[in-house]
Amino acid sequence: QVQLVQSGGGLVQAGGSLRLSCVASGRTFSSYTMGWFRQAPGKEREFVAAKSWSGVNPRYQDSVKGRFTISRDNAKNTVYLQMNSLKPEDTAVYYCAAAMVGGTPAASALYNYWGQGTQVTVSS
Repeated sequence: QVQLVQSGGGLVQAGGSLRLSCVASGRTFSSYTMGWFRQAPGKEREFVAAKSWSGVNPRYQDSVKGRFTISRDNAKNTVYLQMNSLKPEDTAVYYCAAAMVGGTPAASALYNYWGQGTQVTVSS
């Protein structure tokens, strides 16, 4: 069993930056693929970024490439999402998630555990 507790988020002006954190319980954090998803009002949850246990070749949604960076500190059981050059269309509830599969899946159904979600609001 893994529990994910998120922090960060909030309100920022367009062009600004935020960092989200997600701390996992359990001793096998390093073996999980970690991902970030988001859900805007009236829209389905969508993939944002993922990083496997090895950290090689993270995967990003096209709309965030070059602006967002996913990183993980296995010693601290923590995954981060650094968000720069934020746009109003990035406004959503962001979720971290853990998957027991390899690689960097974009399908939410492959993720086994989810954080509680945190609101990110970008004003224009």
